[in-house]
Amino acid sequence: MPPLLPSPACLSTSPLLLASRLGGGALRSASSPSRRLTRFLAPTTTPASSSSSSSSSSGFAAMSWLGKLGLGGGGSPRASEASAALAQGPDEDKPAPGNEFAQFGAGCFWGVELVFQRVPGVTRTEVGYTQGAFHDPTYEDVCTGATGHNEVVRVQYDPAACKFDDLLETFWAKHDPTTPNRQGGDVGTQYRSGIYYYTPEQEKAALESAERQQKVLNRKIVTEILPAKRFYRAEEYHQQYLEKGGRFGFRQSAQKGCNDPIRCYG
Repeated sequence: MPPLLPSPACLSTSPLLLASRLGGGALRSASSPSRRLTRFLAPTTTPASSSSSSSSSSGFAAMSWLGKLGLGGGGSPRASEASAALAQGPDEDKPAPGNEFAQFGAGCFWGVELVFQRVPGVTRTEVGYTQGAFHDPTYEDVCTGATGHNEVVRVQYDPAACKFDDLLETFWAKHDPTTPNRQGGDVGTQYRSGIYYYTPEQEKAALESAERQQKVLNRKIVTEILPAKRFYRAEEYHQQYLEKGGRFGFRQSAQKGCNDPIRCYG
């Protein structure tokens, strides 16, 4: 997936290096209306003068944004705690009547979504962000690697037509669960392997499935199995991205049972 900021593989999680990378053009000043990132700036702090240089404003923006994450000197600790509390809350959305939810992280969510779109009994898929400590993140936020979110697909399925175990089999077949924070050329915490369960029954099935999968692999599985948390739906252009054709208009089939190779592109 082509990041809109520098590649996560090129960004250090060091706060100082992150601030130096983002302090220029990537993060704008608090007065800029053109980016959603401005909502994370400390609301009670403003530059000393409206005539301050753009570099000064950019540095202020970067450090205030990092402060919200607890990584820098700016920002409000209470705001950071409130943001984390919201982000770490349960997924309060409800599936359609007679349906259930499941969440999976297995690398770039474009290809993962198409895999689950093709599964009979799956009635809806959405891509988004979860498991981070930052409320209402954007794609650009997640790409910094500093928010702790994972790119996931929230799958809605009809348990009368598709069992959770069927989804688990699809999940294991889709990706390599032994590579920490990486799937192929996509590197970063947002590409980690994860199963996020909604019920004790899903948790039990996920743990048992991981044990079975471990017996057939020669490397340790690093998949995290955790309760589902607040799901932040990704920007609309990410939804059903490959089915819609991506940037180049090469549509890929989402028909149930389709076995066509999936090509993930920007």
